Amino acid sequence: MRNSKLIFLPLALGLAALPLLPTHAQKSGGKAAAPAKAIADMTAAARNFLASLDDAQRAQATFKLEDPERQNWKFTPVERKGITLEALRPDQDYLALALLSSAMSPEGYGKALTIMSQERILWERENQSPKRNSEKYHILIFGEPSEAGSWSWRFEGHHFSTSVTIAGGKMISLTPAFMGTNPGEVKEGPRKGLRVLSEEEDIALELVKSLTGEQKNEAILPGAAPADVISGEKPQAERLTPEGIPSSKLTDTQRELLLKVLKEYIGRYRPDLSIPVATRLSEAGWEKLTFAWIGGTAPGEGKYYRIQSPDFLFEYDNTQSNGNHPHAVWRDINGDFGADILAQHIKEAHGK
Repeated sequence: MRNSKLIFLPLALGLAALPLLPTHAQKSGGKAAAPAKAIADMTAAARNFLASLDDAQRAQATFKLEDPERQNWKFTPVERKGITLEALRPDQDYLALALLSSAMSPEGYGKALTIMSQERILWERENQSPKRNSEKYHILIFGEPSEAGSWSWRFEGHHFSTSVTIAGGKMISLTPAFMGTNPGEVKEGPRKGLRVLSEEEDIALELVKSLTGEQKNEAILPGAAPADVISGEKPQAERLTPEGIPSSKLTDTQRELLLKVLKEYIGRYRPDLSIPVATRLSEAGWEKLTFAWIGGTAPGEGKYYRIQSPDFLFEYDNTQSNGNHPHAVWRDINGDFGADILAQHIKEAHGK
């Protein structure tokens, strides 16, 4: 079984021929630094959006960087702070979506918008319930957007949440990052067959079904699949045990499947943001990735899996609504909301 970074890293993002090895990555204190272009694009988009707001709207949308609301994230259909798409004019809506797209890949942006659009399906199912609203997605900006400063923004509503934190214009955090869909597969109507998170489930299913009996003993955990992702809406994720099977015990083909699953999560973001994440995974050691599965493998059966590295946790749960309501989340075990990069920046900037 091979374990070469030359093999693993291009597979991780499907970006062969790019200089993805750690020797080519800019680093800052052991973390790959975010590219200046990504920070510049997000800064420009945030400033452009804020410039379109009146005083009352700006008061809703902006917070101090240290405000506790920054870590008060939710993926359920509850009331939130921040300004909603519904409260904006159509021209302002476009600018809010431009901020979101400034961080996402085309695939990730498409998934996000499709998830938002599915609120219409629930609205029709639930007698026009006001909590089912495709415009009830909130924009929150923490601190002053700056290419050289520290600030953060979040775009969030039912089944979608992304939090981006920039520290000193050099380092960046993309977690927590959540996507979910209800229904997971649209069973009727003009959108019949739609599955927004199909790859996140199907590739992992292919992996678990490929395991040998001995591998299954380590990878498949006992009991029923949990009712939701275990990390939930906690402000900080924790490492979960048992960890399952390490990638060093998988075949080359199985490892390729494992990395394809990771690509579905990391690849939601533009390449110059996802490549530093691949660098962190590479530096920590691809052989340290672990995979665990709980539940069934047939359609309609509750299923759950998690992939962990020393830094990251990726969870997928599809148990609600008779196994047709998936949740998929990416967490940083040591640095959700940029907690670690902000602390590192403060230390470097003020500890000289």
